[in-house]
Amino acid sequence: MQRRRGFFSQLLSSVECSVCFVNKIHELMSLISSLSLSLCVCVCVCVCRPPTVKQPPTIVKQSLKDYIVDPRDNIIIECEAKGNPVPVFSWRRNGKFFNIGKDPRVTMRKRSGTLEIGFRSGGRPEDYEGEYQCFATNDYGTALSNKILLRVSKAPLWPKEVLEPVVVTEGSPLVLQCNPPPGLPPPYTFWMNIMSPIPQDKRVSMGLNGDLYFSNVLVQDAQTDYSCNARFLFTHTIQQKNPFSLKVLTSECTHTFLVPRIFLNPASFFFSPTETAPSFLSPSGSESFKMVLRGDKLLLECIAAGLPTPGIKWFKKGGELPGHNKVKFENFNKTLRIVSVSEEDAGQYICMASNHLGSIRHSISVQVKAAPYWLDKPTNLVLAPDENGRLVCRANGNPKPQIQWLMNGEPIESSVPNPSRQIVGDTIIFRSVQMGSSAVYQCNASNQHGYLLANAFVSILDLPPRMLGPKNQKIKVIENNRTFLDCPFFGSPLPVLRWFKNGQGSGLDGGQYRLHINGTLEIRRARDEDQGTYTCVASNILGMAENQVHLEVKDPTRIIRAPEHQAVRRGSTARFDCKVTSDPSLAVTVTWMKDDKPLALGWRFKKDEEFLYIHNVNEGDEGTYTCVVASEIDEDSSPARLTVLDLPDPPMDLELSDPAARSVRLTWIPGNDHNSPIREFLVQFEEDRWDPGRWQNLTSFPGHLNSVILQLAPFVNYQFRVIAINTEGQSEPSRPSPRYKTSGAAPDAIPTGLRGWGSSKDNMEITWEPLLDLERNGPNLQYNVWWRRKDSGEEWSNVTTASSKHIVHNTETYVPYDIKIQARNDFGAGPESNVETGYSGEDSESTHTVKQNEKAKLSICGARPFVSLIFHFDQQNVLLVYLGKVNIPAYLLSCLLTSVCVCVCVCVCVSAVPDTPRFFKINRRSSDTLHLQWDKPLEPNGILTGYQLKYLTGGPLGLADCLRLDTHTHTHTHTHTHTRTHTSIHYPPLILDWIKLFPSQQAGYFHFLSDGWLVFRVQTTSNSASWTRALMRKCLCLALIMSPLSSSAYSKDQVDIATQGWFIGLMCAIALIVLILLIVCFIKRSRGGKYPVRDKKDLPLDPVDQKDQDGSFDYHSDEDNKPLQGSQTSLDGNVKESDDSLVDYGEGGDGQFNEDGSFIGQYTVKKDKDETEGNESSEATSPVNAIYSLA
Repeated sequence: MQRRRGFFSQLLSSVECSVCFVNKIHELMSLISSLSLSLCVCVCVCVCRPPTVKQPPTIVKQSLKDYIVDPRDNIIIECEAKGNPVPVFSWRRNGKFFNIGKDPRVTMRKRSGTLEIGFRSGGRPEDYEGEYQCFATNDYGTALSNKILLRVSKAPLWPKEVLEPVVVTEGSPLVLQCNPPPGLPPPYTFWMNIMSPIPQDKRVSMGLNGDLYFSNVLVQDAQTDYSCNARFLFTHTIQQKNPFSLKVLTSECTHTFLVPRIFLNPASFFFSPTETAPSFLSPSGSESFKMVLRGDKLLLECIAAGLPTPGIKWFKKGGELPGHNKVKFENFNKTLRIVSVSEEDAGQYICMASNHLGSIRHSISVQVKAAPYWLDKPTNLVLAPDENGRLVCRANGNPKPQIQWLMNGEPIESSVPNPSRQIVGDTIIFRSVQMGSSAVYQCNASNQHGYLLANAFVSILDLPPRMLGPKNQKIKVIENNRTFLDCPFFGSPLPVLRWFKNGQGSGLDGGQYRLHINGTLEIRRARDEDQGTYTCVASNILGMAENQVHLEVKDPTRIIRAPEHQAVRRGSTARFDCKVTSDPSLAVTVTWMKDDKPLALGWRFKKDEEFLYIHNVNEGDEGTYTCVVASEIDEDSSPARLTVLDLPDPPMDLELSDPAARSVRLTWIPGNDHNSPIREFLVQFEEDRWDPGRWQNLTSFPGHLNSVILQLAPFVNYQFRVIAINTEGQSEPSRPSPRYKTSGAAPDAIPTGLRGWGSSKDNMEITWEPLLDLERNGPNLQYNVWWRRKDSGEEWSNVTTASSKHIVHNTETYVPYDIKIQARNDFGAGPESNVETGYSGEDSESTHTVKQNEKAKLSICGARPFVSLIFHFDQQNVLLVYLGKVNIPAYLLSCLLTSVCVCVCVCVCVSAVPDTPRFFKINRRSSDTLHLQWDKPLEPNGILTGYQLKYLTGGPLGLADCLRLDTHTHTHTHTHTHTRTHTSIHYPPLILDWIKLFPSQQAGYFHFLSDGWLVFRVQTTSNSASWTRALMRKCLCLALIMSPLSSSAYSKDQVDIATQGWFIGLMCAIALIVLILLIVCFIKRSRGGKYPVRDKKDLPLDPVDQKDQDGSFDYHSDEDNKPLQGSQTSLDGNVKESDDSLVDYGEGGDGQFNEDGSFIGQYTVKKDKDETEGNESSEATSPVNAIYSLA
């Protein structure tokens, strides 16, 4: 009951005519906010306090207790109050009645107690200084204002004084006193030097009292003016004290110098000032005391002297310093500030000053006092006759404040006794109050640090209930929201309020309904069934009043597709969604806000029912766009951020620092990244010596760096620029940096591509790649070149040249040399290269065709003479012997089953080239593919660099035609990069080709399309003999006889006969028989004697196959030094004498022939002179021991 009366008393005091009364809307909104409600409905009604309701006066506005005024303005002392009847105002000055009517300068505003004191007609504001108090009185009591202390602001001048120059020894402490004039309020002080503030730091700073402290004086402090200035806030004036003149005494040896008014560098003296341990300049001694009031700020200061300048640290004895939100260190740690001091901040604070010579401490005892502050402030009380109530006044402070009660401005002890009133300490108790006992009570709580004064009236009323809100109000609410139905009422005694729905049932309270103390009905969650008419009824002993509220429940207004955050490129179009649903009976408006301000639509900003379009987006469009959807009772909103992306701005303010011989630090300020973080900075350079005007990329750095070390080349005049890169692209280049020239140095790089080769047979040309411009490192770049014969132990020959090659003349033919190179310039020589091997020139290629029966004697590659033979010497330096038509012996007919026959010829090569592959054979064969296989040579004679496969295509040919590789044959090169290669071959007849293979490639598939003969030859290459040179090499020749095959024979469904088991078995059996025959033949020949050539003329050639363990063929017969007799059967089966026979016309009897580094054999024929003369056609001697390999 008492709580309701208290609330009713506040309600009555707040009701004013023509003021919107919301039934304590602030309390309700606080409650709703605490319940996290999305929406509430409160009824705001305009009510006028009934003229019959009386109210004691209440002070609503007054001036500050400590009131300082500007003397240039009129003085205004405020006092406003309300009550019914309207209060009458009066004033007291210094405790006595202030008769306003007798002073023409003082006036009081109408219907107000505010005083205005004007000085247009003269007078001094200082004459009105004093303590003022306002009294507001009507028929029901008197209310008092605070005691207002009025003072006039003062800005006195500095006293006239002559300041002598301050003389101090260097290194000593110094205090320049300010002593500003006592202004009101106190002035703000600062120190100036001519027209600029004195720089303050750890050594020199101003104290809280305005003095300027020097922890130690240096020579550079000898300036002529140190002026203290005082700024007065009210008058906006600055007063300046006469300046100090400072002179610093320094000593050098035994002499004393007076250094006036000039800046001196201490480094110019031989002796530095004497170092001293710390001592305190402020406060003095080891202990001090500080008192502060609760709620004020606490400032503690410690300034120390010493050389070097001491550092200051703060501690609190027996605990830690208050938290960072309350403590701040100022003035270079010399001042400790604690804001909003409380009792917990009391204690002993210690400051410690220290340097390397020692430390010193000062203890400051802080005591916290408190002016009175409220614990329970008395409030207005409205009672009906015979009701009870109480007024409570509780305050605290340090020391404990005294509580004094007054009634209508007079001590309650001197008032008329009232039996219904009882004073118990800080409480007044009222029992069974009666009409006519209304009054205004004042509570005064005071101690030595201040006072508190509060007014609270007690109003005794007897009024029947009445409704203060509008009649039959209609309220629309949103479904599922908390709803409040208000029913403002008034009456004394306080009426009882009840709610009914649709005029039926008992009062609504409980369940989802809750009745508040002010009469408001709360519906926790409004539903459709809660719609209807609600009636509130207020009643007391004097009567009853009622009012009705009609409630409608609506669907909520919601955004079902909200705008989303977007990041778009400048110049593009942005679109925000905003789709809405709402109650059909409610009108809905959609508006757009940008940064909480209405968005002005135009040609770039357009909206329709669901979208907002922003065309040609620019940086000014960036911000938060909010879609606001509102009906008459609710609204919804959804924000989205628009981020505009763009290329970054170029970096700015490029600076070079930390110069070094080959590096410099480059620092820049990144430009605006336009909402796309910079990922990378690209540093470019331009130099004006080798390629001026062209910017080149130097290096790049991550986007979070803006200071980097650049590694540079010597002897380059650089300038740099930086480009910023983000996801949108590159910025424009920055402005170029200042130029930076690196010093020269000897070259660091070694010329690459060092090579020695012969351009003719008696020279060696040494070539290399010249250094790049940025590798020169200095002027006059030259190259030191050394050479000597390999493994000769000779001294190095050398030459210095500026070109990129040097020719060594008068060399022997194809001799290896050690070569090396070194770059040098005017600053010295660089590192030497590794020793490489070069070769002097080779002899020219010998190509000659010897006609049949013609003697020839050739010298090839500078080697010894060869035996004269009838032969053909092709472009590839391979000796091919003309055999004419070939007769196939019976034991070779088995080759025709697979249409493959093999003939191997071996040629002898010069030294220093790779050896012959160990073997060369056909593994498998199909209708259009051959799989060839070979092995590495036994002696590579260097680093093996690859293989060359040579082949010849054409129509049906004889074996001699296949071996006739003309010098005019076209040559073409294929490079295969896979271990196994399928090469499709389709060339005109007699087309010769080379296929270059890698060292790891020792087998491969080769396609062929034409019928007839294919001749393959594989040879090795190494780094000591390039295959492109005209040198003779060891090689293996593989002749393949291809039988014409019909297209139907190689259809997809045909089974390859070579893969059938029965065929493989048959071939193995034939091979075994052939092997046995060869062995028998070999044994027979070993046991037999020599046979005349004529007797063996028609006998077939006995081939001898000698195969090494590694699978390669040995082409040296046991009778290599004997003539070979016989002939081979031609392909057509006719036996005739060859048109092209071999006859040895050698003059020395036995002879040996070497060609292209390959070994063909030794062919020696003993010839009878008579037989030679009698027969022009000699018998053909075959150079071929044929070995046929079946695949």
